[in-house]
Amino acid sequence: MSNDASPWNLGGLTLRGLARRVWRAIEKDEISDRAAALSYYFLFSLFPALLFLTALLGLLPVPDLMDRFMSYFAEALPDDAASVVQKTLTEIIRGAHGGLLSIGMLGALWAGSNGMGSVMTALNVAYHVSETRPWWKRRLIAMALTIGFALLILTALVLLVFGPRLGSALAGWFGLGTGFMAAWNVVSVLMVICFVLAGIALVYYLAPDARQHWWWVTPGSAVALVLWLAMSFGLRLYVTHVANYNATYGSIGGVILLTLWLYLTGIVLLLGAEVNSEIEFAAAQRGDSTAKLPGEHVPGEHRPRRRRAA
Repeated sequence: MSNDASPWNLGGLTLRGLARRVWRAIEKDEISDRAAALSYYFLFSLFPALLFLTALLGLLPVPDLMDRFMSYFAEALPDDAASVVQKTLTEIIRGAHGGLLSIGMLGALWAGSNGMGSVMTALNVAYHVSETRPWWKRRLIAMALTIGFALLILTALVLLVFGPRLGSALAGWFGLGTGFMAAWNVVSVLMVICFVLAGIALVYYLAPDARQHWWWVTPGSAVALVLWLAMSFGLRLYVTHVANYNATYGSIGGVILLTLWLYLTGIVLLLGAEVNSEIEFAAAQRGDSTAKLPGEHVPGEHRPRRRRAA
């Protein structure tokens, strides 16, 4: 693929032109309504997915890794919503012995992939394509995406936890000073961001029923990550300093906050997909043969073929 076809060329659009197209796509593709549907599936898939991730964490000989994971998860959520997740997950793990938890890992993977299946449906809308894959292939892709995304997040988590220790060990072995440790801390954070971006890119690559080109980082995945971090931070500030959901809604305040966070997460995820699809549509409209027009499963599917000269 040529450099001209890179998504970072924005399909020949300016940032303002891309923003206008994405804004129109948000209304046309009913992003708000589809994010509400995603939040419903996410809510019922969250705890099976966390149970599956818990089983993966248990395979690593790392003490207190699950506690570290939950602490990072709690930093992304408002306090009341995080307490609901932690309490429910603790009760699930406490009520199941090791054998049941291992057997239930497959069931958790199946249930957790339901949320990924709803993402696949929503991304088909972003590319204006109908679903043509058989149900078993959709389910296998959803499960593969769930496993792949979980492994990438797990790798990022391990790097967050052990990054400083690994940097200290390397500095001791090679006799490096504090300058190396400062550079290592920056590099390790960048690596964590790259793993998360790769997870999002994997979803954007495999989820829609359209042939995609693989890019480690796309404008859509970068936008999705930045907006998700800003959204989570902003929601925490809003709940901490402006709204008291527990005082307003009582014991269900945490559940409402969790659902709101999942809804906003769905909006961010779909918005990133819309950014990628609009860039590709613009590239195809400018004559790029490697890009797809709206509704095309493969490039050139709906374009007339040129007749060869006799």
